[in-house]
Amino acid sequence: MADLGCGCGELLQRLREHNQFVRILGIDIDARVLARARERLGIDLFRPDKRLQVRLGSFEESDWATDPIDAAVMLETIEHIDPGRLSRVESAVFGRLRPELVVITTPNKEYNALHGLLAGERRHSGHRFEWTRTQFRLWCCGVAERQGYDVRFRDIGPHDSVLGSSTQMACFFTR
Repeated sequence: MADLGCGCGELLQRLREHNQFVRILGIDIDARVLARARERLGIDLFRPDKRLQVRLGSFEESDWATDPIDAAVMLETIEHIDPGRLSRVESAVFGRLRPELVVITTPNKEYNALHGLLAGERRHSGHRFEWTRTQFRLWCCGVAERQGYDVRFRDIGPHDSVLGSSTQMACFFTR
């Protein structure tokens, strides 16, 4: 299991509690954030944990992957990528790494009004974009078609009959 864009290791900490994950890997592009993740997770650089590792790397590349990846999660990270670089993410994650399962979550731009945001405002200053439900589904369906995956969608959070839920999720499965 790989957490792509693991930040300070919150998801990794929870995954470690479940024994079904034989190997857990966190990847992030920010060395300072990874240092906090190592501290939070109690990772000793001089005595590496064979089950849980964090590595400096980008999910726009796949050079950090020394072993096959069964599943990957991109939890609220895709929106931090410049839109012009999404094809690199697609090639690296779905093309070269090719995990059996990929889970992506991202904010639903349409729901922002219910969070008190003005039109055009983003939820986080680091977001390069935020997708509507239609935009997210179109991108995901395109990736699935080009890369040989099936994709299913779920809403996360309270549902508004017009605006959907705050967070949207896509689960990709290899065909």
